[in-house]
Amino acid sequence: MSTNTSQLHAFVATATKAARLAAREILRAAENRDMLEITDKAVNDFVTSADKAAEEIIIRELSTAYPRHAILSEEAGRTGDNSSDYLWIIDPIDGTTNFIHGLPQYCVSIGLTFRGEPIVGVIYDVAKNELFTAARGQGAKLDGRRIRVTENDEMRRALIGTGFPFRRGCDIESYLKGFARVAERSAGIRRPGSAALDLAWVACGRYDGFWEFNLKPWDICAGGLIVLEAGGLITDLKGGEKWLETGCICAGAPKIFAQLLPLVGEVAHHEDADDAKKAEPRRKLSTKKNA
Repeated sequence: MSTNTSQLHAFVATATKAARLAAREILRAAENRDMLEITDKAVNDFVTSADKAAEEIIIRELSTAYPRHAILSEEAGRTGDNSSDYLWIIDPIDGTTNFIHGLPQYCVSIGLTFRGEPIVGVIYDVAKNELFTAARGQGAKLDGRRIRVTENDEMRRALIGTGFPFRRGCDIESYLKGFARVAERSAGIRRPGSAALDLAWVACGRYDGFWEFNLKPWDICAGGLIVLEAGGLITDLKGGEKWLETGCICAGAPKIFAQLLPLVGEVAHHEDADDAKKAEPRRKLSTKKNA
């Protein structure tokens, strides 16, 4: 990768500035939630006037600093120079439903990829004033201090984060089977409602692992890199590297990840299908000819 350490630090600084500026707008809106304009994008998927205002601030800061970069944002879509190797991936408010209800679990998430690979991640927890950052090969930090994933190696002591399928067409039955497996073997499961913060919490050891289906790049780009730079693992549900592309992810501290993926991944789903086939009664073949 041609990006050097000083450039990475500059990218982190710019993203941090953009996140903090956006957070000011979000906090102002949070104090006047009854004035929010709320639009339904899809079933159980909302956007507010605060999302749009925060997004505009972030895009302005990034495009001013790096006019030749491309930007992919949840609300505005793709803008900037589409030929660029650099792509900023933005979620102005990850956890919008929480935000609408005054639940203090939402964040600004800003990631940067270089030729498709995440190289910078910034997640700002607006309500708690916590800043998670990471740069490729430089480690992960919380408020400027290095963080590492947990060293726990026992699933029975593990606290696992997740997100419930909420979009139409989601395979909720497969998800619930994995949920049951994890619930039976772990110390507990939590679902606060912001995938970006869930991943940040894996990185700093608050969770031992996390999995979810059908996420978007802006939900996981920054958080995925922060997990990796904190010594964790993240894959798609096949155990491959297409987690950013598929949005189906499993992440965690290495020893817990190794136990979690078989419970929630596609291997587990295939085993369910095989078990179902074995349970089906065998039909007797008829020797009668059709009339």
